[in-house]
Amino acid sequence: MKLRIIVEGKSYEVDVEVLDDSVSHGTSQPSEPASMAAPPISKPKPPAPSSAPVVTGERIVKAPIVGTILNLKVSPGDVVTTNQVLLVMEAMKMETNVASPLEGKVKAILVAPGDAVKTGQALIELE
Repeated sequence: MKLRIIVEGKSYEVDVEVLDDSVSHGTSQPSEPASMAAPPISKPKPPAPSSAPVVTGERIVKAPIVGTILNLKVSPGDVVTTNQVLLVMEAMKMETNVASPLEGKVKAILVAPGDAVKTGQALIELE
């Protein structure tokens, strides 16, 4: 069946295939060849939070972003819990809390307030 469609004043003729009711219950087959059909749309996975700290096998908490260390919330010897804020960074006039991704004891603090750090730079070592 041919139909005429007008879009923004322009007239278009299109071919339309009419399917009977037994096929049109949500399981209709595409009327175009499979090679021309659009690929199925899949939901993209959400990205990991950019402010999540990185921990290596040596239990080193690394900088999640480029920024400046504003203040430290822990000292060497402190026992920390998962999600406890270890330090605060500033990047582009926004403060970012860097939280502990695991429980442990602070073995060493490798940065000081005012230090500029790069993404992936070691910040704190946990035992």
